[in-house]
Amino acid sequence: MPEARHILAIDQGTTSSRAIVFDDEARPVASAQAELGQHFPQPGWVEHDASEIYHGSLTVARDAVEKSGVGMDGIAAIGITNQRETVVVWDRATGEPVSNAIVWQCRRTAEACAELIRGGHSAEIRDRTGLVVDPYFSATKLRWLLDRIPDGQRRAEAGELCFGTVDSWLMYRLSGGKRHVTDVTNASRTMLLNIHDLEWDPAMLELFNAPEAMLPEVLPSAGDFAVTEAAELGGEIPITGAAGDQHAALFGQACFKSGMTKCTYGTGAFVLTNAGGRAPSPEAGILATLGWQVGSKRTYASEGGVFVTGAAVQWLRDGLGIIASASDTDDMAEMLGDNDGVYMVPAFAGLGAPRWDPEARGTITGLTRGSSREHLARAALEATAYQVRDVMMAMSGSGRISSAPLRADGGQTASRFLMQFQADILDRPVEVSEIAETTALGAAFLAGRGVGLWRSDAEITRLWRAGARYDPAMAEGQRARLITGWYDAVERAASVTG
Repeated sequence: MPEARHILAIDQGTTSSRAIVFDDEARPVASAQAELGQHFPQPGWVEHDASEIYHGSLTVARDAVEKSGVGMDGIAAIGITNQRETVVVWDRATGEPVSNAIVWQCRRTAEACAELIRGGHSAEIRDRTGLVVDPYFSATKLRWLLDRIPDGQRRAEAGELCFGTVDSWLMYRLSGGKRHVTDVTNASRTMLLNIHDLEWDPAMLELFNAPEAMLPEVLPSAGDFAVTEAAELGGEIPITGAAGDQHAALFGQACFKSGMTKCTYGTGAFVLTNAGGRAPSPEAGILATLGWQVGSKRTYASEGGVFVTGAAVQWLRDGLGIIASASDTDDMAEMLGDNDGVYMVPAFAGLGAPRWDPEARGTITGLTRGSSREHLARAALEATAYQVRDVMMAMSGSGRISSAPLRADGGQTASRFLMQFQADILDRPVEVSEIAETTALGAAFLAGRGVGLWRSDAEITRLWRAGARYDPAMAEGQRARLITGWYDAVERAASVTG
């Protein structure tokens, strides 16, 4: 067992970069966070400055280690977790990005996806990658960039350009350009990886004309990824864990048994269920993806992603100015005994799972002269729970949701109203992790496995702790009435553009 007994987790998200130092009992010792700017050059387009992503991550990593007091010598390993599907292209020689990163939320390739569907490629893409055709995933974003970067295709084919998701970008820079790698979970979100053999798929590379010379090496989620350059981080530390944020959260929630389910509530909400050792045959609207890989053992997952949940609350604050902070919504929602028929469908970026309707638009239904800002606050919170229920219903296939507890994490779990309403509308208990930032915890667990600090799933299971539990308490008739109203509202959102 290594002498150093702390793990540094870098959690690079959509709106911020965070670093947390964990001890060998998986308790956070110190953390640091920096906001990340988003750029919206056109409606529906979302970009990040890839250099800002790197430098922000580097800064919070240094700050967290300094605050922890353990020093770089006390860090056994680094784990990285990241916003998925976001595309970075950089110059291999200089290490500098050749454009802004295209963010997972960006819808600029909607027409390209529609062409793929019209061309009859949906079934093959689904069979090989586990994914549905949607602008969400990386391949069409990469194609868009290569078509617009000067001499992009030739440079990519010559290996002069590198492609990667954010994990790959960070590891390239942290290693001083020595390692161009990714893990199976991030690779499985690109629409270029064969989900069955875990290799870049020749048919997908041909379909998207994506040169293999620019792609990273695909590795298990725990193991030897890279070693940081002392000039970058202040020490030579092995990076031994990497996973996309939602996969890291599934691991961090210790969902090691088939059928165990977690939901991460943040900008969006993402439901993943452990599907065991074989790629699942996904239900309609649900994705098949990698959960993680440790050694030669791979674990698959079923996934449904909701694009806008916490972002709807942010819109109430920043767009409408009717709340001062997200925490205001709890008190406002609880002031009302019912939603009084007011529903919000926050389809600001279309609808994700299980409907996958990129043309849907946000709607608010049921407004009357008596509707108030409290109704909007309640509707925004309830919308999160309804959307998560829709995903879980589709994921079950049978139309029945398991009675086993849903493990919840992420920033929105601070809302007592939302967590209770989620339990009520699911008719299923919700257990909130003691550590809300389970994505970072999962990255730490994977890095710890990779360096031998923790040696088994059982050891990690022992370290998982629930912070709160919410049991369903809603009458069946009320639940049915509310769900019927939600379905009507969603139909209206989908019909806005025809």
